[in-house]
Amino acid sequence: MNPVRLGAVSYLNTKPIVHGLDERSDLFSLRFDVPARCAALLHEGRIDLGLIPAIEYLRGEYRIVPGVAIGSDGPVASVAIFSRVPVERIGTLAMDISSRTSVALTRVLCARHWQIAPRLTPSEPDVRGMLSRADAALIIGDPALAVDADALGLLKIDLGQEWKMMTGLPFVYAMWTGRDDACGPEHVAELNAARERGAASVDQIALAEARGDRGREQVVARYLSDNLRYGLGESETAGLRRFHELAAEQGLVPGLRDLRFF
Repeated sequence: MNPVRLGAVSYLNTKPIVHGLDERSDLFSLRFDVPARCAALLHEGRIDLGLIPAIEYLRGEYRIVPGVAIGSDGPVASVAIFSRVPVERIGTLAMDISSRTSVALTRVLCARHWQIAPRLTPSEPDVRGMLSRADAALIIGDPALAVDADALGLLKIDLGQEWKMMTGLPFVYAMWTGRDDACGPEHVAELNAARERGAASVDQIALAEARGDRGREQVVARYLSDNLRYGLGESETAGLRRFHELAAEQGLVPGLRDLRFF
C-alpha cells in the first residue's frame, strides 16, 4: 500500500495537527505549503488529502476527515484586518493572497456584518506595503501574528471574533479533505491520534518553536492552546455549514454541497 500523500499548511497553527505524522512513513508522506497552494495541489490530484481552506471543499467532489480541523471559537489572533481607520470607513482593503477562506470570510463579514463594500486588491502579506496602498490589510497565519498593531498605531480586527459575534458559532479555517478513495479507517484514526498528541504537546511545540526565546514561547503556547481549536464536532460543523451558506449567498462559490465524511 502506497503512503497517503498529505499536503499540510506551513504555518504554526498546523503543528499540533501533524504532530508525529513524520514518524508514520508507512501511512503518510507529508509536504507543507501555504493554504491556497494546498488546495491547488488537491484539485490537481497531486496530493491525496489536503489541509485545505474550508471554502475549497465546495470546488470538488470531496470528503472530510472527521474529528480534525483548524478552527476558533472566538478570537483567533492569526486571521485579522489591520486598519488605519475605523472599520466603517474602510474604502480600500488589501487582501493576503495566501488563503482563499480568509478572503471569503472577509467578504462575507463586509457584506453581512459591517455593511461596507471596500475595493479589494490582492497582495503579498507585507503590512507596511499593503497599507501604503490601502486603508486596511487582511493578513493571515504567522505574518499576522508578527504584526504589532499597537506599535504601528493600527486597529486589529480579529476575524474569528467578528464571526463569533455575527453568528454565535465557531469558525473552521481548514480541514483534511480528499476524494472518496483517498484514505481508509486506519488513516482517519491516525490523523485523529496526531491531533490528540499535538493538543497534549503544546508546551513542547512552543518550546521548540521559540528556540530559547521565553517571550516567544509564551506567545506560541497561548496561541496554540487559547486561540485555536482542533476538533470538528457538531458546533464546528454547524459553523462550517453556515459559512458555506453565506459564501454561496454572496456568490463566492459555484454552489453548496453536503458535508460528506470518510
